[in-house]
Amino acid sequence: MDETEFWELIDSTRADAEGDPEDHAELLVERLLQLDPESVLDFARHFEARYNRAYVWDLWGAAAVLLGGASDDAFDYFRCWLIGQGREVFEGALHDPDRLAELLEDFDEEIDGDGEDLGYAADEAYEQLTGVTAPALGISPQPAEPLGTALDLQDEDALAERFPQLWERFGGSL
Repeated sequence: MDETEFWELIDSTRADAEGDPEDHAELLVERLLQLDPESVLDFARHFEARYNRAYVWDLWGAAAVLLGGASDDAFDYFRCWLIGQGREVFEGALHDPDRLAELLEDFDEEIDGDGEDLGYAADEAYEQLTGVTAPALGISPQPAEPLGTALDLQDEDALAERFPQLWERFGGSL
């Protein structure tokens, strides 16, 4: 599976799920079950590589604005959700997290921002196909600390200054 096929699978299942992250994950598992185990592992490698790329302080700050705060786990699930939003949103957010203000049509913190199940879709499909746990993917692990300059995720003034568009559109109290 190449990168284009990866993103097409993400996009088509998100569209079929009408943006619901839980339905998206279920549909993704169903589609992955139609592939051979090696293709499922290829998908997992693409997903994990993007998940690790998104371990960046500025994205964590953007997640904190959108979610009204973001713990370690919340940021992990946010990164999965962000991948699930497709290539344009994911790459745009990596380049400039404040652009999420224009890249996202809407954001409902009750249903958006938590893509935990998306992060497990490939593992679940692989196990259903083979009866065994997926092997190590052989890609570089996530860095020990997020990349970039650390942010105080509790400082509303700092977040509003760093992400002015995002704060204006989606900000509130942490």
